[in-house]
Amino acid sequence: MSKKIIIISAHPDDEILGAGGTLVRHYLAGDEIGWLIATKITEQQGFSKERCIKRQEEIEKVESALKIIRTYQLGYPTMTLDTRDLQKLIPKIAEIFHDFKPERIYCVNRSDSHSDHRILFDAVMACTKSFRYPYIREVLMYECISETEFAPALPEKAFIPNCFVDISEQLEKKLELMRIYSSELGEHPFPRSEKNIEALATFRGATAGVKYAEAFQVLKSLRLEEL
Repeated sequence: MSKKIIIISAHPDDEILGAGGTLVRHYLAGDEIGWLIATKITEQQGFSKERCIKRQEEIEKVESALKIIRTYQLGYPTMTLDTRDLQKLIPKIAEIFHDFKPERIYCVNRSDSHSDHRILFDAVMACTKSFRYPYIREVLMYECISETEFAPALPEKAFIPNCFVDISEQLEKKLELMRIYSSELGEHPFPRSEKNIEALATFRGATAGVKYAEAFQVLKSLRLEEL
């Protein structure tokens, strides 16, 4: 039976870095995929018109490749989210969830070094209460290379993976999808490099006993129909 899942991105490319292989598995399984993107780049911030157009083209290519059936773009300027935005951000996300009715949410990590990620996480979690969103069965955080590992080294900031998805057959497709965001990739030791994406998948795979894996931290898993 197909599932409805939604992937949450503070910025386009988060979804591929953190869950690209898992998303490939979802579309191959026939699941319905939604995508929420919180921010965008703008000319007012100094990005060229050509770059802004190219970013939208990148989004459309990822939509097509993953057979995403609905994309929600909130349009906040990138690198500007702060706590003052929560009052408006939470009802916008609530409306999206009520429209799409996802069973599973993949969300950015609460302690990522980028403030956009942290604010977005808080807004998403405010929209997961079972009495208001009874269709949500699972909430998982994903790690985003170049953001999660640079969080402050404090116990309460730790990403603690407790769920692993085997992407041994999907890693090449994940790398292919990441190449869509070519301007976000660099050469090792730059964190967002193909070498480091593969290295993280290798490390997580070793933990799970497979060749390559993606890791998640489960925040909610309701299995009321099962023992």
